[in-house]
Amino acid sequence: MTVWDDLVGQEKVSAVLGAAARDADALVTAAAADEPVPETSGMTHAWLFTGPPGAGRNQAARAFAAALQCVSPDRALGGVPGCGFCDGCHTALLGTHADVSAVAAVGAEILVKDMRDTVRKSFTAPANGRWQIILVEDAERLNEKSANAVLKAVEEPAPRTVWLLCAPSVEDVLPTIRSRCRHLNLRTPSVDAIADMLIRRDGVEPAVATAAARATQGHADRARRLATDPAARERRAAVLKLPLRLDEVGACLRAAQELVDAAAEDAKQLAEEMDGKEAEELKAALGAAQGGRLPRGTAGVMKDLEDMQKRRRTRTQRDSLDVALGDLTAFYRDVLALQLGSRVAIANADAEDALERLARGSTPESTLRRIEAIAGCRDALDRNVAPLLAVEAMTMALRAG
Repeated sequence: MTVWDDLVGQEKVSAVLGAAARDADALVTAAAADEPVPETSGMTHAWLFTGPPGAGRNQAARAFAAALQCVSPDRALGGVPGCGFCDGCHTALLGTHADVSAVAAVGAEILVKDMRDTVRKSFTAPANGRWQIILVEDAERLNEKSANAVLKAVEEPAPRTVWLLCAPSVEDVLPTIRSRCRHLNLRTPSVDAIADMLIRRDGVEPAVATAAARATQGHADRARRLATDPAARERRAAVLKLPLRLDEVGACLRAAQELVDAAAEDAKQLAEEMDGKEAEELKAALGAAQGGRLPRGTAGVMKDLEDMQKRRRTRTQRDSLDVALGDLTAFYRDVLALQLGSRVAIANADAEDALERLARGSTPESTLRRIEAIAGCRDALDRNVAPLLAVEAMTMALRAG
């Protein structure tokens, strides 16, 4: 399986990236043989991947990074870099390649201190790979200082450095940065493409795969989780029952508390899996004996780790809430489709009785106001409003219609 097989429904993007990887391989091969560098049009030092949630921006960037580091002997025979099996591809996809550095937002923003070492590394030559690759998974979360640091590195890159930036849209990235990048826009995969992926790669039953793909409306990662994780299906079912419970103020407040508590539980589970392991690994790296005290002067490093973990818990909670809000939006979109007699396929066919009940008991205008209330809750969370306050305001608006 090549690295391009992970890009569901992105055949055009795969073709562009494959051609660029072939050009990049020719550049490196010529330089190693001290031959004239061939003229290429497909390869550049900075790329911007955009597209809606679930389109696979990060997967496309990661696949391209793997192809650039591919060391398969088939390349010399005319094969496209990105075999998926060689050491370069394997370690790049796993995130352990020494010359592929990934940066993602731990909290609401990517801070300049989180970018400093990475920017410094971008000016160095590859240690053992073919390229020095910097992957910024949440470029829209760069704050002013960290964005300026990236801009300087993109303006004057090292000869063998490639920047891969991922964001929902070009408008989410500074104009001065995006003007120096080659832009690739990914589209939402079709329901059939995602269902086929779940059946072939994950062994999911066709009916379950189709239902998960339709429910998530083209979000590949969420579809996989929904199809393979019973707990995720239970949480979604609970969210889809919420609109029928909002008949009084007390019920609205209880529903809001349940949504926030479920998101907090998700964050807690992630913290339990990662925080302790990270702390022990850092202590060992600092030279602390098993169960012993930290060496003098290292308390600040541990404090930085704790702050990062706290920001990650907050981000995880809000990401989990956003998934629930997305499910609610899809629910009311189906209600609106029924009210307007639209032929658009219903995403939540498993909740058809609830959809028809709400469609009969309300008007399209009230459904639109409810969709706007959910969007308003998302905006409030982006502005760092306390989650419970934002969700309570939303549930009250959903009740009012």
